[in-house]
Amino acid sequence: MWRYLKRLLIGKPLKTSDEGNQQLTKFKALALLSSDALSSVAYGTEQITAVLVVLSAAATWYALPAAGIVLVLLFAITLSYRQIIHAYPSGGGAYVVATKNWGTPVGLVAGGSLLVDYMLTVAVSVTSGTEAITSAIPYLRAHSIGISIVIVLFIMTLNLRGMRESASFLTFPVYLFITILISMLIWGLFNIATNKIQYNAASPIGGVVPGMSIILFLKAFSAGSSSLTGVEAISNAVPNFKKPKRKNAANTLALMALILGVFFSGVTFLSYYLGVLPNSKETVLSQIGMAVFGKGIFYYLLQFSTAMILAVAANTGFSAFPILAYNLAKDKFMPHMYMDKGDRLAYSNGIISLAIGAIVLIFIFDGQTNLLIPLYAVGVFVPFTLSQSGMIIHWIRERGKNWILNSLVNLLGTTISFLLVVFLFLLHFQNVWPYLIIMPVLLFAFRKIHAHYIMVASQLRLSEEAALHDYNGSTVIVLVSSVTHVTTGAINYARSIGDYVIAMHVSFDENPKKEHETAKEFKESFPDVRFVDLHSSYRSVAAPVLRFCDVIAKNSSEKNFSMTVLVPQFVPRKPWQNILHNQTSLRLRAVLNSRENIIVATYSYHLKK
Repeated sequence: MWRYLKRLLIGKPLKTSDEGNQQLTKFKALALLSSDALSSVAYGTEQITAVLVVLSAAATWYALPAAGIVLVLLFAITLSYRQIIHAYPSGGGAYVVATKNWGTPVGLVAGGSLLVDYMLTVAVSVTSGTEAITSAIPYLRAHSIGISIVIVLFIMTLNLRGMRESASFLTFPVYLFITILISMLIWGLFNIATNKIQYNAASPIGGVVPGMSIILFLKAFSAGSSSLTGVEAISNAVPNFKKPKRKNAANTLALMALILGVFFSGVTFLSYYLGVLPNSKETVLSQIGMAVFGKGIFYYLLQFSTAMILAVAANTGFSAFPILAYNLAKDKFMPHMYMDKGDRLAYSNGIISLAIGAIVLIFIFDGQTNLLIPLYAVGVFVPFTLSQSGMIIHWIRERGKNWILNSLVNLLGTTISFLLVVFLFLLHFQNVWPYLIIMPVLLFAFRKIHAHYIMVASQLRLSEEAALHDYNGSTVIVLVSSVTHVTTGAINYARSIGDYVIAMHVSFDENPKKEHETAKEFKESFPDVRFVDLHSSYRSVAAPVLRFCDVIAKNSSEKNFSMTVLVPQFVPRKPWQNILHNQTSLRLRAVLNSRENIIVATYSYHLKK
């Protein structure tokens, strides 16, 4: 049943040779990898005005210069990541750049930040999409967390089906959102130009607002910088592009940045011109759509497309997290299971881990986007700072054409990104303090995992002086519960591989007569095999078996004999029937595997009916 369900949800396995067919064109890559960045238009402007309106509605005109600085940062980051795509086409983005240029410790900070950030990407995108749904259908507001979890599981399943299928599915919502938003901006600006929409701004540009301070402006700017999250995703996923990979990835990044810049500036301007203020019941984008389109079909199309792109924006995390986890695992800082591809040639373990992490975050933050975004921004701008400063080192070392100009671009991006990180910690500390706990824990885990793999490799590596161990003979202990076909097969097998065979049985107090009959029957069937009956007053099988095996193993070692414990078991014809039988053999193998000088083997007798 599990296999049938898996095939129904995920599809048939793909051959390794089919991997080339899973790679992305620019058209599909834009849908798959830019949905996070483009969807931030739905909440980026709102985050700026939400900070400013605390002072007064008149202060909302400062959203325009704040948005202008965000666009400057977008320009610098885009140029920087285009350079990263060409310089480091293997993927990994900020982690690889920081590791190559700053060293492993700094690279791990970037990698750890991005791992958490991609979980936050999924959580923020899904909760924002849920808010767009509940803005249009207020009845669903009480079920926000449940809706968010269902969306996460749906996108996880979609990604487990493979990159090509998820890209095909995402094409519609992403390009629908682009089409509707372009229509809204053009129609809104046209109505402004023809005086069909009146100027409703709370205050004119440049107006003096009592109480306005540089601290408040910086707080608004740092909140609006969340619009730049997701820009790095394309540089992480360069290996997923069709050839020429670098060119296609760089062009896709440039197109995404252009669309994002136009949308962000257009929405911010309309928000100011229309005098839209954030409120808990309706998003800023919803209010703009109502003012431009009225409450008709285009308004509901805007809400539908916004909810769709916010929900599927989580897919950017599902595209980038597994590749980042792969790079960390390849460098022995994460479990090697993250290097394994699933049936559909996707890094399934990374996809499932990301979904679990995002669901946990949704529960912790009660599905509230505004609580997630500051921590989300820190997770983005720490890697931004490290990768762009790393590129400065790269250009100084490599030189090459226009290296001074490239370095200056990276310096601009580094400076603004670093200041943003400082502002976020100073101005939003109540929301970003978990970063100071999460990162040391992650770095400690990375180091412990790495030390484990290095230690394992040093112990497994063959040295020139290593000699093969020659045994003088073999002792085999067969665990016996009763005399059956399973026992007969196990004893015969033990005789074929062992010089000295011992049958071991554990008896209990409940039925001494039955235990005596078992011993008698065994001795009649196998008179040449030593039979040992261990008594257990506490109904434990594992403890007496382990004690006896330790004694025999010590004696075998003195004679230079190998020591094997053979655990017999029968295998039902149908897999589900396993749950009808006790799992004593599993427990025994687990206990015996803890001993260094005992070889554990299994004899399986397959039932025919």
